[in-house]
Amino acid sequence: MEMVSCKQQIKQITVPTPFAVGDVHTYVIIGERVTLVDAGVKTNEAWDVFTKTLHNHGLHSRDIDQIFITHHHPDHVGLVDFSPSNVPIIGHKRSHPWMIQDKKYIQTHEDFYLQILHEGGVDPRFFPMIKRVNDILRFSSTIGLTCFIEEGETLVGLENWKVYETPGHASSHLVLFDEESGTLIGGDLILDHISPNPLIEPPYPGEMERKKPLLDYIDSIHKMMGLSIQQVLPGHGSIVTNVQEHLQDRLTKQEKRSNKVFRFIEKERSCTAYEVCQHLFPQVFEKQLMLTMSETIGQLDYLENKGKIKVDRSKLPFQYEAIE
Repeated sequence: MEMVSCKQQIKQITVPTPFAVGDVHTYVIIGERVTLVDAGVKTNEAWDVFTKTLHNHGLHSRDIDQIFITHHHPDHVGLVDFSPSNVPIIGHKRSHPWMIQDKKYIQTHEDFYLQILHEGGVDPRFFPMIKRVNDILRFSSTIGLTCFIEEGETLVGLENWKVYETPGHASSHLVLFDEESGTLIGGDLILDHISPNPLIEPPYPGEMERKKPLLDYIDSIHKMMGLSIQQVLPGHGSIVTNVQEHLQDRLTKQEKRSNKVFRFIEKERSCTAYEVCQHLFPQVFEKQLMLTMSETIGQLDYLENKGKIKVDRSKLPFQYEAIE
């Protein structure tokens, strides 16, 4: 697929992943420089598809001048390890410890996620799964960022594209927006066919508390609603064109889900996050516990932030009650 954004050509290159989400899109922007946005997952199959498609566009991997990373998840960074060693790799600083698989940081993950399960009142039979929580990193990169970038900044040769920080799905999430054409390269922030799961993450090195990803995600959606976006080039699925309608629909569905959680807590009088998770996801919580617990805790964060529930954190597991 080829698109044009005023000053540059944009080539969409789609590579396979071993994950349930399916294929992932990367984008090559050809202008004064050749910029790769996201790098796919680290498998030989993905690299083979990527290089062959790149060749079909008249390019070689050595023609890439810089790589921009929207966020640190393995399906967006893995092929960085296959890139030429002198290519600048640019993204949010929060991506870096994940991408280099910083040993000290990674070692904190097991304790963090185990604490989340204890706080949530999760059945102890699920505790052994925490040992596998970092298995997915074998599909990720081991090479980190060479340059950190923040909101409002631009990339060399892509001065018409502005960077926006859009945390939620990942705390490191960034997007690129070309105001003149209204084109947003959106990573996993805005997807046509699914709602991105705001994922619980261990605190970034030096921080004491975890982020609240659903609150961040909603703030990011509101930020995007303030831009004149005509089309979103996503990390997965189809291009999104009815952007404002799509974003409003996401907010409406979020409010419906939070109301469902509130009604359950109101009915039960007092309950744990695990009990809420079972109510929300009765068919899949066992197979996708960390994903469903992330979503559940996000909803509880949201309701607490709105002053609709209160949380007793004096003992484990935490207890949630509706505020009359």
